[in-house]
Amino acid sequence: MTDMMDMTTSPTVGDRIVHKRVPAINRHRLALYCGASGDHNPIHVDIDFAKASGFPDVFSHGMLVMGYLGQALSDAFPPNRIRSFSTRFAAITQVGAELTCEGTVAELFEAGGERRARIALTTKDQHGETKLAGEAVVAL
Repeated sequence: MTDMMDMTTSPTVGDRIVHKRVPAINRHRLALYCGASGDHNPIHVDIDFAKASGFPDVFSHGMLVMGYLGQALSDAFPPNRIRSFSTRFAAITQVGAELTCEGTVAELFEAGGERRARIALTTKDQHGETKLAGEAVVAL
């Protein structure tokens, strides 16, 4: 778990200010996400379909992984301080992946009359493979 960023402390470039570990992706979680999101693509829950499509197993929804990264960001900063959040998918997240979401300060700047930080974000699995990369801008 991660705690809300202490707004009285000034971060510096290079500081890791977002960090969250996610429980291993399992089939039950994928099925629950199908129901919650309305994304019922069988590639995420039907192993026979996944194998027929050339994959060894089902795999996570990209938006589920993005949701974990967004949650890590909003755990570190109140949502009313998040000015932007964007990601790009880098690799498939397999069943069993243990994810870690992190964010480091890439830039400090002023905009709109407030101090802001650009945060470089990643989600990696237990093998260090990047599954998702992105950035956020937050008001400090």
